[in-house]
Amino acid sequence: MWKFPDFRRAGRDEPSEDPIAERGVPREILEAVGRIEIRARRLVEETFSGEYHSVFKGQGIEFREVREYVPGDDVRAIDWNVTARTGDPYVKLFNEEREQTVMLVADISRSGDFGSCGRTRQEIAAELCGVLAFSAIANKDRVGLILFSDSVELYIPPARGKTHVLRMIRELLSWRASGRGTDFSAALEMLASVLKRKSTVFLVSDFWADGFDRPLKIVGRRHDCIAVRIRDPLETDPGDLGLVRMADAETGENMILDTADSRTQAAIRSAAARHDADLERLLREAGTDLIDIGLDRPYVNELRRFFERRESRRGRVYR
Repeated sequence: MWKFPDFRRAGRDEPSEDPIAERGVPREILEAVGRIEIRARRLVEETFSGEYHSVFKGQGIEFREVREYVPGDDVRAIDWNVTARTGDPYVKLFNEEREQTVMLVADISRSGDFGSCGRTRQEIAAELCGVLAFSAIANKDRVGLILFSDSVELYIPPARGKTHVLRMIRELLSWRASGRGTDFSAALEMLASVLKRKSTVFLVSDFWADGFDRPLKIVGRRHDCIAVRIRDPLETDPGDLGLVRMADAETGENMILDTADSRTQAAIRSAAARHDADLERLLREAGTDLIDIGLDRPYVNELRRFFERRESRRGRVYR
C-alpha cells in the first residue's frame, strides 16, 4: 500500500524524578508533550475516567455478600434467588481485583509521518496513547509501552505515575524508527513473552501490514486486545488531485498516479475495501475489538463509542 533487529529496553518500575527533562530533547517536543498532557488529563477527568473504570474491571471479582437493594444500585447486580426467597430485592456485592496492566503497542514505522489533515498519524497516536495512559493511572493501573517498526525498537515496562506517562508520550513523539518496514509479529511475540498475566493491550497502527494472523490470535486468546486503526482519508479515497507523485515512506519507491482518472480512484477504493474486509475478519477471529480513528475527525467520539459498546456488551453478558 502506498504510504508516505535493534531491541532497546528502557524504563523501570520506579521512574526517575523528571524523565522528560533529558539533554538533547528538542524544545518543541517538550512543548508538545506538555500540550498533550493538558488535553489528555482534561479528557480523562471530564469524559473517560468513569467509563474506563466501568469497562476495564480488573482481572477478576470475588463474591462478598448480599444486601438489600437500595435505590441507585445497579439492577444487574440483583440476586434473583435471594430476592425470590425473601420477597424483597437483594443485590450481590463483590470484591474486585482492581489492579491491571495496560500495554500500548504503537507502530512507529515511517508511514506515521504522513498526514493530510493538519497533524500526522504519529502525533495523533501520541495524544491518543496519552489519553489511554492517563486513564489507566487514574484507576491505579500500570501502563507500559512497546514501539515497533520492522522490529521492536523500545520497551518501557509497565509502571504508574505521571512522570512515567510523560516519558512514554515523549518517546512516541520523538522516536525515529531505525527500521523501514512494519512487522507486527515481532511486537506481538515479545508482548506474549513479557505479559505473564491477562492484560489489556491496545495495538495502535494504520494496519497496512500482513502476515501477523497467528501471533495476533495467540495474544487475543490470552489478553483483552483492542486494535486502534489510525488512517488518513486519502488512503481510502484520494479524490481528484490530478497527477500526484507518491513515495512509499517505508521503501523509498516513487510513482506518479493520475488521481483524476476514475479507474485509478476506483482501484484505490477497491483495494482499501478488500484490505478492510480482510483485517476485520482477522480481528473477529482473534477476538480483538476495533476502534477506527480518522485524521479528519475528532478521536474523542470514536473512543466514547468504543466505551459505550463495551459497557453494553458487559451488560448483556451480566444479565
